[in-house]
Amino acid sequence: MTVTEPATSAPAPAPPFAARARTVGGSPVRDILAVTARPEVINFAGGLPAPELFDTDGIAAAYRAVFDGAPAQALQYSTTEGEPALRAALAERTAARGLPTTPDDLLVTTGSQQALSLLATVLLEPGDTVLVENPCYLAALQAFSLAGARVVAVPGDEHGLDPDALDELVARERPRLLYTVPTFQNPTGRTLPAARRAAVAGVAARRGLWIVEDDPYGELRYEGERVPWIAAHPGAGDRTVLLGSFSKVMAPGLRLGWLRAPAGLRRACAVAKQAADLHTPTVNQLAAARYLADNDLDAHVRRVAAAYGARRDAMLAGLPTALPDGSAWTRPEGGMFLWARLPEPYDTTALLPDVVRHDVAYVPGAPFHAADPDRRTMRLCFVTQTPEEITEGLRRLAAGLGG
Repeated sequence: MTVTEPATSAPAPAPPFAARARTVGGSPVRDILAVTARPEVINFAGGLPAPELFDTDGIAAAYRAVFDGAPAQALQYSTTEGEPALRAALAERTAARGLPTTPDDLLVTTGSQQALSLLATVLLEPGDTVLVENPCYLAALQAFSLAGARVVAVPGDEHGLDPDALDELVARERPRLLYTVPTFQNPTGRTLPAARRAAVAGVAARRGLWIVEDDPYGELRYEGERVPWIAAHPGAGDRTVLLGSFSKVMAPGLRLGWLRAPAGLRRACAVAKQAADLHTPTVNQLAAARYLADNDLDAHVRRVAAAYGARRDAMLAGLPTALPDGSAWTRPEGGMFLWARLPEPYDTTALLPDVVRHDVAYVPGAPFHAADPDRRTMRLCFVTQTPEEITEGLRRLAAGLGG
């Protein structure tokens, strides 16, 4: 006999979300962009490349060439590791910059953000310790928090993390990995000097530590000399994962990134990627490979960097009158961001609603800190607006801050 519930019974509640989904918040940057989407807002909050500088014609031509020459391949499933033509081109570019690389060293990812997620899946158990810079890239903090990691900030100064402090933390905390953006760091714009990079590589080799070296901005240099990757230093080769991306040098909508890793870790990440999305979109990979074959990406990057350098200069020129007396800020040699600290008792989180009412926005600095947030800080992106718009935006910022 079948027993049925009375028609008046209330349905049982659905099971709760996983603990990690209940405890990890959204991105403050994304939240601010949603609030400030009005066209009249001059938005220094986002990390958005300037769309007018995209090589729209070149990218469109690459897609047309793919569909004219290999439409069935472009629309078909692909290998998890990535299209051979793209991996070969990426390996060549990486080797030309001083790090011997073969196509088999690379895994193509759906943006370098996915590479972070894959590494968190493969390397971290709940409760494991991860070391980060302070302040740190927000989405990395999200990825590690979702993995259930305990995140500890490495002390540093205006030049970046302190290798001696790193050595002490590794000995005491026994972390699984160090995550760093050593070149034109997000959010500060600072670059870790070569001597410190060598020292970081030495700590990893001596203590036993994975290094995740994220380099989405390194090609956007406006002045000074290129600093070799940590991955290129002796002792780092078998324990460093180098992340790269086309988002800042070609277009973020392509969602193309990659990781270069030792064989065992790369294979583990490929298995994790199979569970996540099978493979990065075939058509985008083929179009990127075609673009690299038909165009001079380095020449395009030089044009973009020249424009961005002028925008950085416009922001640096306007900050002395836009920010209160006693403020300080970084002077990045490249990248997309600079970091400002206001004097006491300013709180950039509390001030943001007033500033937005003046049709300008920034990102408060507090969420970028793994611990002990400095509420006087803010991140400013200088690449999305023209120099004239930056000058006007800083005028509005001064008004919003009460200047």
